[in-house]
Amino acid sequence: MNHREQDILHAIVECYIQTGEPVASRTIARRSSDKLSAATVRNVMADLCDSGYLSQPHTSAGRVPTEKAFRSYVQSLARGRLLITELQRVRGELSQMSTMEARVERSSRMLTEMTRSIGITATIPTSSQTLDQIELISLSDHRVLMIVVTRDQMVRNRVVSLDEFVSQDDLASIRNYINHNFSGWSLLDIHADLKRRLEQHSAAYDALLKKLTLLYSKGLLDIELTPEIHMEGASNLVGLDLHLTREKLRDLFHTLEEKKRMLQLLDRFLEQPAGELAVQVGLADAHPSMRELSLIGVSIPLNGGLSAKIAVLGPMRMNYLKAISAVYHMGQAFRSLPV
Repeated sequence: MNHREQDILHAIVECYIQTGEPVASRTIARRSSDKLSAATVRNVMADLCDSGYLSQPHTSAGRVPTEKAFRSYVQSLARGRLLITELQRVRGELSQMSTMEARVERSSRMLTEMTRSIGITATIPTSSQTLDQIELISLSDHRVLMIVVTRDQMVRNRVVSLDEFVSQDDLASIRNYINHNFSGWSLLDIHADLKRRLEQHSAAYDALLKKLTLLYSKGLLDIELTPEIHMEGASNLVGLDLHLTREKLRDLFHTLEEKKRMLQLLDRFLEQPAGELAVQVGLADAHPSMRELSLIGVSIPLNGGLSAKIAVLGPMRMNYLKAISAVYHMGQAFRSLPV
């Protein structure tokens, strides 16, 4: 496209985002800073139709931008800026959350408030997560509650049954041994070093290591690396004309309810290098019912063996500038806060 065609196309996209109605050549001519005539705009629109950027629902109607047009429009947008007071509010609210789970939930809600679309935040733990401390508590019937806290302030616990009794004093000694020797280590490195220590012959003669071997065999420090994902604002899709039958609309909401499907969606379309915004216009490849939806997101590496995915999912004619700005600055807020 030449400069004039691009200006007219992007003006059509902006007009369509605002109204949701086919755009007439007269409307664009009145908005044009170059004082273009309606006939000139009409000729350019005809060329854009031939190039696949516009469609014409009816013979006498105006034009509607296609996915190709939205992609061109999004690529032309500079990264939006939020007011400094808004940035401070984002960082301030997230810093008040004492756990990563609370930050995930709050950030998705804030994205929804800022964009009037669906806010999605996910944190994905990796095997390089760092141990903060463990706690071991004796229960009845030879059972032990094992609590593992990682440096990202995520807490996992599990109850295991032992073949023999281990006193609370012994559990406290094991806890102190692990916390003293391995706090600040990655879980992978802890497993490797513990395995080496327990395989040494001296372990058989050390009462503490013998009991530690028993707990290790029951899965001590084997924590599930379960992603934390929260989504807010699906109700914002209600009332939008997504050209879906009742059955397909039901399929769409069912897809949004499945966390596994949403994680797959984020993984598939947020493949850019960490910190780089990704914009996917039209999600039919993910699910037919998502044809008229767009995804804007970013992947952020965090300390402590976590990565975060922050995204906004909304209609194809969403306010992209606002959504891009919200996602970018939410990602910066996540990156700047201590884990």
